[in-house]
Amino acid sequence: MTFSPASGSPPREPARRLDLRGTPCPLNFIRSRLALETIAVGEWLQLNLDAGEPEWMVAEGLRQEGHLVIQGPAASEDARVAGDAEDTQIAQVQEGVSLWIRRHGG
Repeated sequence: MTFSPASGSPPREPARRLDLRGTPCPLNFIRSRLALETIAVGEWLQLNLDAGEPEWMVAEGLRQEGHLVIQGPAASEDARVAGDAEDTQIAQVQEGVSLWIRRHGG
């Protein structure tokens, strides 16, 4: 996994992806925090969320905990599903927003 620590830019592929579209607040925030606990410090989590309040609440809560949160490409675009090089699939995802979160060291 490579990224530019100076710019805080995410890698091409996150350590983990989580689709929380349709998940109500505060459950989406709780699940985001639990997902971050499963990845190493400095790795990236990609979250797909509903736009609006869910996006704002989760992003703000994770920022307050010290994680770096940036807006990714719109979640309505095609998303690559990780697998073997021969087994990479393209999955159409529902409307929403994509956030990339880099886990902090604390």
